[in-house]
Amino acid sequence: MQRPVWIGLAAFSLCFAQASLAEAQIKRPGAHIDYDFEAEPHLLLGPITPIDDDDDLGIGFRGTLELVDNGFVKSINNTVGIGFGFDHNDHVTRLPVVMQWNFWLHRSFSVFGEPGVALRLRSGRRFDPFVLYAGGRWHFTDWGALTFRIGHPVASIGVSFFL
Repeated sequence: MQRPVWIGLAAFSLCFAQASLAEAQIKRPGAHIDYDFEAEPHLLLGPITPIDDDDDLGIGFRGTLELVDNGFVKSINNTVGIGFGFDHNDHVTRLPVVMQWNFWLHRSFSVFGEPGVALRLRSGRRFDPFVLYAGGRWHFTDWGALTFRIGHPVASIGVSFFL
């Protein structure tokens, strides 16, 4: 695994440790910030395992529309949204579309899972039938958070703005 990914995992672990020591909000449905759209510019840290020379750092953006305020499990604090975006480095551009399922664990910490698909642009086009990410956010204010995402095919770190 590449060094930037290890650094991101360490930061993610520290945030999780801080949140686990404080009062949990996961058992309080709806006890999260009120937002309709999450805008997240991010830096690509590279893939978990280098494939097709995609091991460069890059940039990206993810925009997520909240679809369900109290998600699939009504007894816990969760939301569901649909995310659209792009990830670009020197070798490839991906256009992912994902379902984002958020779990609001604490006022300062949330986690999410993102299954989806992506269109991969290079010299030709290729459809990636499955992309999968998991991530966490450290909420430094009601409108912003530091976001870390790891998965297939890349890992990223960015800032989320809740609008």
